[in-house]
Amino acid sequence: MSAFRSGFACFVGRPNAGKSTLTNALVGEKVAITSSRPQTTRHAVRGIVHREDAQLVLVDTPGLHKPRTLLGERLNAVVMTTLGEVDVVGFCLPADERIGQGDTWIAGELAKVRRTPKVAIVTKTDKVPRERVAEQLLAVMRLGEATGIEWADVVPVSAVADEQVGLLTDLLTRLLPEGPAYYPEGELTDEPEMVMVAELVREAALEGVRDELPHSIAVVVEEMAYREDRPEDRPLIDIAATLFVERPSQKAIVIGTKGARLRDVGTRARQQIEALFGAPVYLDLRVKVAKDWQRDPRQLARLGF
Repeated sequence: MSAFRSGFACFVGRPNAGKSTLTNALVGEKVAITSSRPQTTRHAVRGIVHREDAQLVLVDTPGLHKPRTLLGERLNAVVMTTLGEVDVVGFCLPADERIGQGDTWIAGELAKVRRTPKVAIVTKTDKVPRERVAEQLLAVMRLGEATGIEWADVVPVSAVADEQVGLLTDLLTRLLPEGPAYYPEGELTDEPEMVMVAELVREAALEGVRDELPHSIAVVVEEMAYREDRPEDRPLIDIAATLFVERPSQKAIVIGTKGARLRDVGTRARQQIEALFGAPVYLDLRVKVAKDWQRDPRQLARLGF
């Protein structure tokens, strides 16, 4: 019988390369928020994959990008710190986008992390024909040669269509060191519950807004507790959360006409939160302006960055 393996794997790549969706697919549950908007992820969310022969802890990082704000610089710092702490790195490159300068820059950064095995993951293969997937695989091999990276593996996957997700899990676990499990059986993430709730609210707020707005939304859960006067068989969780934006015009967008958009955000977020906790939720959402918070160190600290 082979020895038990355990360790940490980090997914990196340009914003919107499919890292969060892939994390959720490997774990089998929603532990990272997803959105069609880039720069959705702002924390290193850990998802835990339990197997009989291994425990794989996935670290889902923000997308590496050329920063334009202090927030952007701090998100990149999260990624670079994480690279030095994991056992294997998965570089996500979407099949439906050609390799560009951003991918080459990231590959150059990965090449500096010499001892960590690197797996190239061609994501979103369900979106293109097989011929295009084959072209992207060849382009990824050339990218490795050009930047001095020797890929441990190159794998095409589709998290949405569940194609080769199991194979990717096998490949990643083989690269882990031998060791004991870090987390108890059944635990899927070490992300604090209040942070997960805030992320679910932010995900709901990101849908259907203008392109520039996602980077300007932050969510803080002010209060979260079971309502005291409820019987045990009919629990209700009270949650109060604040959405912070940078300008009054953005506040108007989030709230919508006569509050319609904010009510829709609350409904969708509440459904996700109730699925997370398995109990009814009363969700109270407020929207406040924190002027230029992405560039203000004090406000960044207050909002958890």
